[in-house]
Amino acid sequence: MSRAEKRTRRLVLWYPRVWRERYGDEFSELLLADIAERPRSWSRALDIARSGAAARLGLGGVVHSLAPRERASARLAAFVCAGSAFLLLGTAIWAQLAIGWQWSRPSTPATAAAIVGMSCLLAVFAALALVAVVPVLWAVANRVATRRGRVVAGPLAICLTGNVVVVLGARHFAAGWPGTGGHPWAHQHLLPGHAAALAWAGTLSVTSYWAHPGALLGFPADELLWMVASPLALIAAVAGGARTIRRLDLSPRVLRFELALARLACGAMIVFVAVVCCWIASGGTGPRNLFHAGSIDFAAILALVAALLVARRAGADARAALAQ
Repeated sequence: MSRAEKRTRRLVLWYPRVWRERYGDEFSELLLADIAERPRSWSRALDIARSGAAARLGLGGVVHSLAPRERASARLAAFVCAGSAFLLLGTAIWAQLAIGWQWSRPSTPATAAAIVGMSCLLAVFAALALVAVVPVLWAVANRVATRRGRVVAGPLAICLTGNVVVVLGARHFAAGWPGTGGHPWAHQHLLPGHAAALAWAGTLSVTSYWAHPGALLGFPADELLWMVASPLALIAAVAGGARTIRRLDLSPRVLRFELALARLACGAMIVFVAVVCCWIASGGTGPRNLFHAGSIDFAAILALVAALLVARRAGADARAALAQ
């Protein structure tokens, strides 16, 4: 096998198995011809990665060839991925503001209201997630009880492993939370310090320090390792959960219930984005710039909007599939 054929084979693996079975041979021939003309092309690799990831999330054209219930499950899995990305970035923003909250009162009422609003909305997201996971766990238990659990064993194990790694790592690094030792002041108790510390530790990888390697290398070695390992663990947890949903063959009743929760979550996402924008519009000022909005926050806003759009589209497509 030539190097071009090996590269083609690796690139095609971005796409799911169903897509490869249907379009893989034809796409590989086109890709080989393109590699012959352009041996090195980052744009080609990025485009294949983007479209392949979209197909795996159930956003590619191949999903339209699935049965309505399978299509709804694929779209629900896509919603889980987009919603998880939204929650990660939203938690990272909140954890940043929670540090400032422990040290000083926000200088503008809008900033204080935004922090409290984010706290309430994150609690809503947590409640929706807990309610949503119950039918999925019940479906897994039914498969295990009827000795049909092998099909979900792999992705479920990946999901659980990723979650365990994130929880254990966050608990370990939460002790170094910068909010520890803040001066007491009125209403400080509105933000749960322990929850904020766990959120900060779990989202350490969401930082602008990646753009400043010199400063980043000054971090302790174990913290640097965690900043690399934690997003991988989060990706494993989310990907495993999404794959489990696709393999469970959830009933139409359960799918409708999950999609109703997804619609509520989308509404909460819209409010969350509005609240974050209110904080940024207020100037984000405060003592020692504790509530200042940096470049990482503006980038996170764009990512939040993108995740919200993907989530809304996935939910709408899933409802349309079930209506067929």
